[in-house]
Amino acid sequence: MEEAERVELTVDAVAPGGHCVARVGGQVVFVRHALPGERVVAEVTELHRGFARADAVQVLTASPDRVEPPCPYAKPGRCGGCDLQHVTPAAQLDWKTAVVREQLTRLGGLTDGQVDALGLRVAALPGGPLGWRSRVRYAVDAAGRAGLLKHRSHEVVPVDRCLIAHPAIQELPVLVPSGARWPDADAVETVASTGGDVSVTALAAGAPTPVSGPTVVREVAAGREWQLPASSFWQVHPAAADTLVGAVLDLLDPRPGETAWDLYGGAGLFAAALADRVGDARITLVESAEQGVAAARENLADLPAVEVVAARVETALARRRVTGPVDLVVLDPPRSGAGVPVVRHVAAAGPRAVAYVACDPAAFARDVRAFTELGWRLAALRGFDLFPMTQHVELVGLLLPAGR
Repeated sequence: MEEAERVELTVDAVAPGGHCVARVGGQVVFVRHALPGERVVAEVTELHRGFARADAVQVLTASPDRVEPPCPYAKPGRCGGCDLQHVTPAAQLDWKTAVVREQLTRLGGLTDGQVDALGLRVAALPGGPLGWRSRVRYAVDAAGRAGLLKHRSHEVVPVDRCLIAHPAIQELPVLVPSGARWPDADAVETVASTGGDVSVTALAAGAPTPVSGPTVVREVAAGREWQLPASSFWQVHPAAADTLVGAVLDLLDPRPGETAWDLYGGAGLFAAALADRVGDARITLVESAEQGVAAARENLADLPAVEVVAARVETALARRRVTGPVDLVVLDPPRSGAGVPVVRHVAAAGPRAVAYVACDPAAFARDVRAFTELGWRLAALRGFDLFPMTQHVELVGLLLPAGR
């Protein structure tokens, strides 16, 4: 095979990254814009040692789960933000469930029977598959036009509308049809918060310049109102924060007087929810991002039992800035996962339960294996479609030590 060559192939199972697997002459090909069981013509986009990447540019035999993408930019060679617009909403949930299963068995070391026992089924959130994204960063091209990036590329595709963006963001005068140009910006960040705030910020060399709306926005979640910078991290689906808090509390079942760690705690969403359950018991939140630390200290000022530690989690644990024993732990690491050193420190602290919030199934599976090797087990797992139309999925797992 050669780059840009077109090959006819039959598509096999789904794979991480929004692809399906196919084989041509014994070579593995990861195909986008396809579905399992389809016969397609695929154009090779990348060649690597041992595998290739390709886009399905013609469907010869279509899957019953195929639909016409609602967005004209969700096609080969165009915007790379949505991976699954060609898939029915129900089949998207099946797709993500299959990816999680595969990662847990291949990387997590679980058997098919152990995964079956978890009863995993990725669940949709309220609101449907479009109009949900409350934070959108548009890239800016050399002509000053805002748009989105091609898949695995820095090339900007100017767009007239992003259909997964929140309706309030879609109406902003940011994109080409409004006549907007951003000659001095590298990117434009837009926010439509659950508190009703809408803001636009231009970024040049990483420095923010407010354009419209407040620089501090309100979010409503876990029975509280949060104030945080428009550019700081918050879940992008309006229903995500409450959904994840509900899952964490349900799985951990916090009891009055229990101590807790909220690791990678951000603005303190889980720490606040735990405080409502455990009363005046000590809760330690660890966060390294400066904005997150400031937001946590401001938003949790009414909870004196919550201590905010400004440090990397692995550093705080290794240098004993956070020490056990502790009853409950919430792990909400970045996409790269917690990692073996953090898992070992958490296990050594002797909590009765750990809730692991994961945005990457592969990293989650690797950390599950690390816990398993220390005698722990994955006792429950829930999946949520926080990112419809994309390959991404959110997981909340309950890990228990041996004997529990």
